[in-house]
Amino acid sequence: MIHLLGQRWLSEQIALTLARLHPLGHECRVSHETIYHCTYAMPVGELRKELIASLRHAHNKRLPRSKGKDRRGQIPNMLSIHVRPPEIEDRQFPGHWEEDLIKGEGNASAVGTLVERTSRLVMLVKLPEFKPASAANVLQAFTDKLLGIAQPMRLSMTKTQGREMSMHKKLSEQPGIAVYFCDPHSPWQRGSNENMNGLVRRYLPKGAGLSIYSQEQLDAIADEINNRPRKGLGGGTIATGGLPRTARERPAALHSHSLKSRVLHFTFEFVILNLA
Repeated sequence: MIHLLGQRWLSEQIALTLARLHPLGHECRVSHETIYHCTYAMPVGELRKELIASLRHAHNKRLPRSKGKDRRGQIPNMLSIHVRPPEIEDRQFPGHWEEDLIKGEGNASAVGTLVERTSRLVMLVKLPEFKPASAANVLQAFTDKLLGIAQPMRLSMTKTQGREMSMHKKLSEQPGIAVYFCDPHSPWQRGSNENMNGLVRRYLPKGAGLSIYSQEQLDAIADEINNRPRKGLGGGTIATGGLPRTARERPAALHSHSLKSRVLHFTFEFVILNLA
């Protein structure tokens, strides 16, 4: 074991090698955690110093692990999705959004995605070329986009616990939108956005650089997506408020349609026409 550490093998690699050389239950068969513990338990001296220097993270002391927790740091003052008002969950009224970032090649570029939960309206947000996913850049880009929407249509936003949203309090203050965070590793909690990202990827494929797209080009992609018929809207599009176009052109049919379809119609009027 000492020889392999001197060859700068990882403790996991040493443990795997010992497992192949010795049968189950043999005293020489140890886990990578045991190797770490034994190394740090050695008496102070040159050998201990040399072995610790050979470890992947050559700390003088063994740092405690936080089992089951993300050790990259927590976002301060988060509002959990579990305290989100029930009217957001029910999708009865518009103005509640889901947000995410899709990354380009080598995570060197990114585009923001916003999906309105009731209408499934999608908007794409261009991010700067330099450090696109930094908290400051994400804050500025989404603030600018949200301020282009009428205030009644920007009530809340649900997103993942990415560090790019560490400045979410300022987003709540300026555009005046409540920000709720999903549980870790739970993309289904913002399912509309997750599904929409798959559709957006047909235009912005994985492995491609995304910084080449202007905001005008991203808007054109969003318009094309928003004008597609949606199964969840009864075969209508977002632009027709979830109604077939012929029904939208007849006021009597619009008034006799469900409340949800009328809400979708007003969502289009509030959002699309304010962005125009």
